[in-house]
Amino acid sequence: MHRLILMRHAKTERAAESGLDRDRALTPRGLDDAALMGRILADKGLRPDLALVSSATRTRQTWEAMHDSLGDVEVRIEPRLYDATTDIIRRFVEDAEDKAGCLLVMAHNPGVQLLAMEYLTESAASPSVLDRMAGGFPTGAAAIFEVDVAGRCAYDGFLTPKAFGGGAED
Repeated sequence: MHRLILMRHAKTERAAESGLDRDRALTPRGLDDAALMGRILADKGLRPDLALVSSATRTRQTWEAMHDSLGDVEVRIEPRLYDATTDIIRRFVEDAEDKAGCLLVMAHNPGVQLLAMEYLTESAASPSVLDRMAGGFPTGAAAIFEVDVAGRCAYDGFLTPKAFGGGAED
C-alpha cells in the first residue's frame, strides 16, 4: 500500500425511523457532500483500489454517492467498522497492506479521528497539523496519508467538503 484515505461518513439525520443509530441515513446535504468528495478524490488522483466500508446505512450511502466518480473499486462492507476503535480500524489497514495500492477506510468518529491522530503522532507531524486534526474531523472529511515500505503513515492532506464549497463543517 502506498496511500491510505481515512474518511468519515457524510452528514446524517439526527435519528433513524427505526430508532437505531446504525440505520441513520444521509441528509440531502450529506448526499451532495459525499458526491463532491468523490469528485475531489478523483480529481486529485486518489482513486482507491479497495474500499472498506462500515455496514451502517450512512457509510454505505456515502460510498454509493462517491463511487461513480472513482470508477471500479473493490468494496467490502465490514460490520466491525461500525463504531470501531482505533485498534480495530488499524487492524483492517494492516490486513490490507498487500491487497491495495490505495486503501480507503470509511467509518465513524471518534475512531477515524483518533487513528488519524495516532498516525500523525507516530510520524512526528508538525504541531499545526496535529492542532488541525485535533480540532475536529467533520462529516465527509478525509485524512490522506502516504505509506512507506515499512507501513509507516505520513500526513499528505486533509480534505473537507466545506473547503471545496460543500456544507458547513460540523
